[in-house]
Amino acid sequence: MSKSWYPVINYELCVECGACVDKCGHGVYDKSKYPSPKIVNTDGCIQGCKGCGNLCPSGAIEYVGDVGEKSDCGCCCSGDDSGDCC
Repeated sequence: MSKSWYPVINYELCVECGACVDKCGHGVYDKSKYPSPKIVNTDGCIQGCKGCGNLCPSGAIEYVGDVGEKSDCGCCCSGDDSGDCC
């Protein structure tokens, strides 16, 4: 877990579909605000995980710490149900 990697929501692009809130099992999002993605626990985000961003239909999620490299983050949050990680 890392404070140097976490999602940032562009609320101008966000369509509040709830996909990111549904997918994240790391406690990053406040589920009581569903479907609006309110980030409450940046420490819960796994370094390199882009599971929520991969699901975002409007491209509203970016990550602090993202330098554009593919990372094997150690979680299976890809959103494609293939079992592939990140």
